Amino acid sequence: MNQKLPQSGSPVRDFSVLLSPTPRGARLARLLATEQLRTWGLPLDPARLIVAELASNAATHGRVPGRNFQLLLHVVGETLRIEVTDTRGDRLPQCRLADPTEESGRGLTLVAALADRWGVIPGLPPRKTVWAELTFAAPRSPASEGPRSGRTRAPYALPTGEKEPRQAPPLPPAGQAHSRE
Repeated sequence: MNQKLPQSGSPVRDFSVLLSPTPRGARLARLLATEQLRTWGLPLDPARLIVAELASNAATHGRVPGRNFQLLLHVVGETLRIEVTDTRGDRLPQCRLADPTEESGRGLTLVAALADRWGVIPGLPPRKTVWAELTFAAPRSPASEGPRSGRTRAPYALPTGEKEPRQAPPLPPAGQAHSRE
């Protein structure tokens, strides 16, 4: 099998968790993914919206009592792959046009609009994995940015020596307490 190994400059990061197929488990998937993305320094949106939709689908359509669903976040270079695996391999999701009067049925249309790529992988019975990928722009270093025109900060105002009205008193130096006068 030929695989290209990640270069030393592009870290590989993984996060995986098993959750109950309930509304609470879907909500927890979104919250945990948000915190993990924040820890990795990646943009939160649209990734957390995709996680919320895929986890909600797993809890609603992929629910089998007593069986959990799995959330996996996998980052290689500038690509984030979101995978949600549930235990209803007999129900493969399909993107469809929902009637304007319907209250549901637009989730995968949302995923398709937000993700760069998405799909379904049948797994070992009874599993299936719904995945979505997002590619982030490589962060630019400040040295590579050219000069910019326009103001970079607020204009400088000379101090007048007067304090603003209702300004809080200064804090005492560290290790000292306020006097009770």
